[in-house]
Amino acid sequence: MATRDPELKKELDATLQTRKELGSEYESELVESFLEKLDKDVDRRVRRQLAEQQMQVARGAQPPRRTNVNSEFWERFTFAVVSLVLAIPLSAIAVVNAGLVGLAVCWAGIVGVNAVHGLGPRTPRSVRRDEDWD
Repeated sequence: MATRDPELKKELDATLQTRKELGSEYESELVESFLEKLDKDVDRRVRRQLAEQQMQVARGAQPPRRTNVNSEFWERFTFAVVSLVLAIPLSAIAVVNAGLVGLAVCWAGIVGVNAVHGLGPRTPRSVRRDEDWD
């Protein structure tokens, strides 16, 4: 078991040693005691991380944002599908009103809008670093 907190590892070792000495009658109390210590440790880490983020925001830094790359793909895909579905009535209107020139202008607009949307700025990928979970 690789743990990063040596104090927590010591607590777990002590709990296991105590369980060996006392027997299984006290197992639930020992586990409960260890879980309380673990809960306090997690609370302390979360409070510290939130305080660090608040300090960064107070200094003018942007809070870290986690983005879902998969949702970005589906947003772009949905935009493309909707624009193609709307292209059908737009093409019909363009042909009826302006002939082939209107159709060419209509499709140039559709391609242009999709190109701008597809090549626009992408949300940076969030990378999980080990220090994010300390």
